[in-house]
Amino acid sequence: MSEVFAVEHPLIDHHLTVLRDENTSPALFRQQIRRLATLLAYTATSDLPTTSKAIRTPMTQMVGSELSVRVAIVPILRAGLGMVEPLQELLPEAEVWHLGMYRDERTATPVEYYCKLPQGGACDIGFVLDPMLATGGSVISALETLARWGCPDLRVLSIIAARPGVERLTREFPQVKIYVAAVDPELNEHKFIVPGLGDAGDRIFNTPPSN
Repeated sequence: MSEVFAVEHPLIDHHLTVLRDENTSPALFRQQIRRLATLLAYTATSDLPTTSKAIRTPMTQMVGSELSVRVAIVPILRAGLGMVEPLQELLPEAEVWHLGMYRDERTATPVEYYCKLPQGGACDIGFVLDPMLATGGSVISALETLARWGCPDLRVLSIIAARPGVERLTREFPQVKIYVAAVDPELNEHKFIVPGLGDAGDRIFNTPPSN
């Protein structure tokens, strides 16, 4: 069974409320995405393995720690791009690979149009970034691609998830860890999260809603 971490913190509650508000400007919306992604990433990286490293400070010698794994940050285009910068701030040595998908509005299923992963030499840990986990289709497609690549430890970071999407993801990828700021109860007839926040990609990039 997948581990689902609904990260609880007063700052998450505050920033999430601003994010959901339909009156929040695109500029502030982007800032809130970055803030929430940082808070999620702090939890999602709490168990990364390290090895000892001997260093010398200006005062003396000591033994510290450094990460001992190869990490990949994998945003799902386009909305996932809004979460990349906070992860890079915490993991400056991480690789960034991109998966492009769009939602078929007739079927609400993902269609892959771009995949930029290296041949062979998979990462040790892959963080899949998508602000909205609605039906779970796009995230599951990304996880399938990363699993074929050979990444053994896959983790999903989403700002808001819908309960049906979480349940589907845990069924199909029981080994994956899921980190979210909130789990909303349902999807509407158009497969949008309710209460949700609308279309994250449109709000991040200040584009009109797709019809």
